[in-house]
Amino acid sequence: MAAPILNWTYKSFEELTKLELYTILRLRSEVFIIEQHCNYQDVDGKDLKCHHLMAWDGDVLVAYTRIVPPGVSFKETSIGRVLTNSKCRGIGAGITLMEKSIEKAHETHGKQAIRIGAQLYLQKFYESFGFVKDSDVYLEDEIPHIEMVLS
Repeated sequence: MAAPILNWTYKSFEELTKLELYTILRLRSEVFIIEQHCNYQDVDGKDLKCHHLMAWDGDVLVAYTRIVPPGVSFKETSIGRVLTNSKCRGIGAGITLMEKSIEKAHETHGKQAIRIGAQLYLQKFYESFGFVKDSDVYLEDEIPHIEMVLS
């Protein structure tokens, strides 16, 4: 079966429709709270300052990240809330999502370093885009994480 042609959209918080925002928050809850069994505050106040990259297949949100400006999560630009819908995994959307996220982060905030807080099990995935481990392992919501930087 061929992968669907995804419709990529990139919007500031103010540009998001109510339905887009609802769909984003619902999928983030499904992945980060329910699927990963984490009890944490997903709506953390950062979304208001971020741009949101979305991949849609019709009205299904397939993949998502938020591009966080410098000084909000880290001194550098950051890419966060990286996710692929569990019903759509295995089609390569996560790879394209990261490629486009890096591109959009550089377009929006200049070609500078990007720092991420990555779940440890995804280290090799992020290394494939040029990210390098830049911290010791730490626990966030009981999940091992590391900081990684793309220079």
